[in-house]
Amino acid sequence: MAGIEITRLEMSSSELRAASAKAPNVKAARRMLALAMVLDGVDRKTAAETCGMDRQTLRDWVHRYNADGLAGLVNRSYAGPKRRLNPENLAELAAIVEAGPDPQKDGVVRWRQSDLQRVIEERFGVVLTERAVGKQLAYLGFKRLSVRAQHPKSDPAAQEAFKKGFCETVTAALPEAARDKPIEIWFQDEARVGQQGTLTRVWARRGTRPRGPRDRRYKWAYIFGAVCPTRATSAALVLPRANAEMLQLHLDEIGRQVAEDAHAVLVWDGAGYHKSDELDVPGNITIVELPPYAPELNPVENVWQYLRQNKLAITVFDDYAHIVDVCCDAWTFFARDPATVASITRRSWTQIKG
Repeated sequence: MAGIEITRLEMSSSELRAASAKAPNVKAARRMLALAMVLDGVDRKTAAETCGMDRQTLRDWVHRYNADGLAGLVNRSYAGPKRRLNPENLAELAAIVEAGPDPQKDGVVRWRQSDLQRVIEERFGVVLTERAVGKQLAYLGFKRLSVRAQHPKSDPAAQEAFKKGFCETVTAALPEAARDKPIEIWFQDEARVGQQGTLTRVWARRGTRPRGPRDRRYKWAYIFGAVCPTRATSAALVLPRANAEMLQLHLDEIGRQVAEDAHAVLVWDGAGYHKSDELDVPGNITIVELPPYAPELNPVENVWQYLRQNKLAITVFDDYAHIVDVCCDAWTFFARDPATVASITRRSWTQIKG
């Protein structure tokens, strides 16, 4: 420490100790106390060790104090490296990823990090490693997800119009007797579960192809599921067939789960047996049909994905009774967690006054 003295003398040792009590953090307070001890004549080694540092570190803080005063004893924040892609670049990259590649133009059917690495260099003149591309995608909120099939007759414009006009559609569909009641929005769908089961993703070592059991027999059951996102509640039955007779049982069950003095708007797809003349819709339910080929508007589809990923995959079923038990356990697992029910099924466009 020879040759390095405290040359800034506008604060006494007692004033430095008083300032340490108001320091923005413990580290800055320790530095002030160490300098106060030096001003009191304590040897530098003792002052440094008493305040949790070595002599060289204390020497460095004396330099900082001499140059900047108390402000020099506080850790300086650094902005970090400048982003290689500016906000406009990032917005354009997000649009490119969401739009997906053109197989004819881009030569691929899905974006890989190596493909986007090339696109970024061509569009923005910025060279990134594949790992850096992955970090940019994570920053933008992207992650690898399984895709679902899209019917060629799917009409995005019709789906968007349905969402924008949902409140008006519900209001027009309600019977006069229900217009002064609280309105619950329910969604309904069916899923087949059985011995020709599904596989799912698992953790495994890179370069391997993990195996999982999959039955080859042909016994099935159907989960008829319905959810009310606002109340985070549900109604489900596990049934042997998917037809109007089974659907009637489910409608009756949904009607029993609707809150007392409320009226439910039940949204479902246009399956043939959903339109059967044999159905007797309970008086506290009004049906609203989704646009054709628009399963993505039905949040129960996300419930099926959640259950298959967590409860219904990689299973060999002994018999029909085993299928029923597993289906019941899976739905109970889902329905007993209101936070999960709400997070999976809530959609902003379904919010109506009532």
